[in-house]
Amino acid sequence: MIAPGSNRGATAMMPDKPELQAILLTIVAGIADAVGYIVMGGVFAANMTGNTVLAGIAAAEGFYDLAAQRLAPLITFFLGAMLARLLLRLLHRPMAPLLLEAIVLAGVGFLAVDRETAVLIVALAMGLQASAVTHFGGTAVSTVVVTSTLARIADATLDRLWPIQARTLPSIATPRLLTLTWVGYFAGAAAGTLLLHLIVWPLLVPAAILLIVIALARPRPSA
Repeated sequence: MIAPGSNRGATAMMPDKPELQAILLTIVAGIADAVGYIVMGGVFAANMTGNTVLAGIAAAEGFYDLAAQRLAPLITFFLGAMLARLLLRLLHRPMAPLLLEAIVLAGVGFLAVDRETAVLIVALAMGLQASAVTHFGGTAVSTVVVTSTLARIADATLDRLWPIQARTLPSIATPRLLTLTWVGYFAGAAAGTLLLHLIVWPLLVPAAILLIVIALARPRPSA
């Protein structure tokens, strides 16, 4: 996979095991969301849909400060996604934003910041992940949200049960890959909750997982 704007003949970072890479990234997002919601003030670090709903509820009930607090992660998530895109354009290495994400997640627990600021930093890291690697095995899969993933599982399952001869619909990932990403997100949320009771800095774990994801990618000459 080559980032848009890369030069002809540049080296692309291709995952050797796209399914494993995808599930590890969803575990990272699940842990970040669980830790963010439980510890950092009832706000999601990766699930911007959830934050938007929570902000709307708070605004409707007249809690405008709370609504603003729940909308703030959208800004840093957006900035993180833009930063990932910039790194892809400059470096042409999809793993570069993930390395930066690992550094951010590993370091946030050691910063002298309040929990609201901490969740904003983690949301920036999730924005980096959302734009860093979006294709696995040639198909687009999100690793930071699961609502669209469930819909794609339904699409892929029906296509598998009732194949169409003329490819009039866009190709989508296999049910196996999509299901694994959902399972990864679920497992990550459960793991994040457990990690809060086991270690002082639970976000060190997703940072370590990101290093594994980076190690799974190796350079291959582009076509």
